[in-house]
Amino acid sequence: MRKQIGALLAAILITGAIAMSMVVIGANAMTNQKGTAVSNSPASVAAVGSTTASSDQAQIAQLQSLVAQYQAREQQYQAALKSDNDQLTQTASELQMIQQLLAYLQSHGLIQIDNQGQIYITGR
Repeated sequence: MRKQIGALLAAILITGAIAMSMVVIGANAMTNQKGTAVSNSPASVAAVGSTTASSDQAQIAQLQSLVAQYQAREQQYQAALKSDNDQLTQTASELQMIQQLLAYLQSHGLIQIDNQGQIYITGR
Protein backbone atom coordinates (compact mmCIF):
# COMPACT_ATOMS: atom_id res chain seq x y z
CA MET A 1 0.00 0.00 0.00
CA ARG A 2 2.87 2.34 0.84
CA LYS A 3 4.48 1.76 -2.56
CA GLN A 4 1.22 2.54 -4.32
CA ILE A 5 0.86 5.86 -2.50
CA GLY A 6 4.46 6.77 -3.33
CA ALA A 7 3.92 5.89 -6.96
CA LEU A 8 0.69 7.91 -7.06
CA LEU A 9 2.41 10.95 -5.54
CA ALA A 10 5.28 10.66 -8.01
CA ALA A 11 2.84 10.43 -10.93
CA ILE A 12 0.93 13.49 -9.71
CA LEU A 13 4.14 15.49 -9.27
CA ILE A 14 5.46 14.56 -12.72
CA THR A 15 2.11 15.32 -14.37
CA GLY A 16 1.94 18.65 -12.56
CA ALA A 17 5.46 19.60 -13.63
CA ILE A 18 4.72 18.78 -17.27
CA ALA A 19 1.41 20.66 -17.17
CA MET A 20 3.08 23.69 -15.59
CA SER A 21 5.82 23.74 -18.23
CA MET A 22 3.18 23.52 -20.99
CA VAL A 23 1.33 26.49 -19.49
CA VAL A 24 4.54 28.53 -19.28
CA ILE A 25 5.53 27.73 -22.87
CA GLY A 26 2.02 28.52 -24.12
CA ALA A 27 1.93 31.83 -22.28
CA ASN A 28 5.36 32.72 -23.65
CA ALA A 29 4.26 31.92 -27.20
CA MET A 30 1.10 34.03 -26.83
CA THR A 31 2.94 37.06 -25.47
CA ASN A 32 5.85 36.86 -27.93
CA GLN A 33 5.92 40.11 -29.91
CA LYS A 34 8.60 38.92 -32.34
CA GLY A 35 6.58 36.14 -33.91
CA THR A 36 7.03 35.23 -37.55
CA ALA A 37 4.31 35.42 -40.17
CA VAL A 38 3.63 32.55 -42.53
CA SER A 39 5.77 33.12 -45.62
CA ASN A 40 3.06 32.47 -48.19
CA SER A 41 0.09 34.06 -46.43
CA PRO A 42 -1.69 36.95 -48.25
CA ALA A 43 -1.23 39.23 -45.24
CA SER A 44 2.53 38.88 -45.20
CA VAL A 45 2.83 39.30 -48.98
CA ALA A 46 0.72 42.45 -48.96
CA ALA A 47 2.63 43.95 -46.06
CA VAL A 48 6.07 43.35 -47.56
CA GLY A 49 7.44 44.91 -50.73
CA SER A 50 7.69 42.95 -53.96
CA THR A 51 11.49 42.64 -53.73
CA THR A 52 11.24 41.01 -50.33
CA ALA A 53 8.46 38.71 -51.56
CA SER A 54 10.50 37.54 -54.56
CA SER A 55 13.53 37.04 -52.32
CA ASP A 56 11.39 35.00 -49.96
CA GLN A 57 10.02 32.95 -52.84
CA ALA A 58 13.54 32.26 -54.08
CA GLN A 59 14.62 31.17 -50.61
CA ILE A 60 11.53 28.95 -50.30
CA ALA A 61 12.27 27.36 -53.67
CA GLN A 62 15.88 26.78 -52.64
CA LEU A 63 14.81 25.18 -49.36
CA GLN A 64 12.26 22.99 -51.15
CA SER A 65 15.02 21.87 -53.51
CA LEU A 66 17.22 20.98 -50.55
CA VAL A 67 14.37 19.02 -48.95
CA ALA A 68 13.89 17.08 -52.20
CA GLN A 69 17.63 16.31 -52.31
CA TYR A 70 17.59 15.11 -48.71
CA GLN A 71 14.54 12.94 -49.37
CA ALA A 72 16.22 11.35 -52.39
CA ARG A 73 19.35 10.71 -50.33
CA GLU A 74 17.25 9.19 -47.55
CA GLN A 75 15.62 6.83 -50.05
CA GLN A 76 19.09 5.76 -51.22
CA TYR A 77 20.13 5.12 -47.63
CA GLN A 78 16.94 3.15 -46.95
CA ALA A 79 17.55 1.00 -50.04
CA ALA A 80 21.18 0.39 -49.00
CA LEU A 81 20.06 -0.47 -45.47
CA LYS A 82 17.47 -2.94 -46.77
CA SER A 83 20.08 -4.55 -49.01
CA ASP A 84 22.52 -4.84 -46.10
CA ASN A 85 19.82 -6.33 -43.85
CA ASP A 86 18.90 -8.87 -46.54
CA GLN A 87 22.55 -9.83 -46.91
CA LEU A 88 22.92 -10.11 -43.14
CA THR A 89 19.88 -12.38 -42.95
CA GLN A 90 21.25 -14.58 -45.74
CA THR A 91 24.67 -14.76 -44.09
CA ALA A 92 23.13 -15.69 -40.75
CA SER A 93 21.14 -18.44 -42.44
CA GLU A 94 24.27 -19.78 -44.12
CA LEU A 95 26.16 -19.68 -40.82
CA GLN A 96 23.39 -21.63 -39.14
CA MET A 97 23.50 -24.27 -41.88
CA ILE A 98 27.30 -24.59 -41.50
CA GLN A 99 26.94 -24.96 -37.73
CA GLN A 100 24.32 -27.67 -38.22
CA LEU A 101 26.59 -29.47 -40.70
CA LEU A 102 29.55 -29.35 -38.30
CA ALA A 103 27.39 -30.59 -35.43
CA TYR A 104 26.10 -33.45 -37.61
CA LEU A 105 29.62 -34.44 -38.68
CA GLN A 106 30.87 -34.25 -35.11
CA SER A 107 27.96 -36.27 -33.71
CA HIS A 108 28.60 -39.04 -36.28
CA GLY A 109 32.31 -39.14 -35.43
CA LEU A 110 33.56 -37.89 -38.78
CA ILE A 111 35.24 -34.79 -37.33
CA GLN A 112 36.46 -33.63 -33.95
CA ILE A 113 36.60 -29.99 -32.82
CA ASP A 114 38.95 -28.99 -29.99
CA ASN A 115 38.71 -26.03 -27.57
CA GLN A 116 40.61 -23.68 -29.93
CA GLY A 117 38.22 -24.43 -32.79
CA GLN A 118 40.62 -26.67 -34.69
CA ILE A 119 38.81 -29.26 -36.79
CA TYR A 120 40.31 -32.73 -37.14
CA ILE A 121 39.01 -35.27 -39.63
CA THR A 122 38.81 -38.60 -37.86
CA GLY A 123 37.21 -40.60 -40.67
CA ARG A 124 35.93 -44.10 -40.19
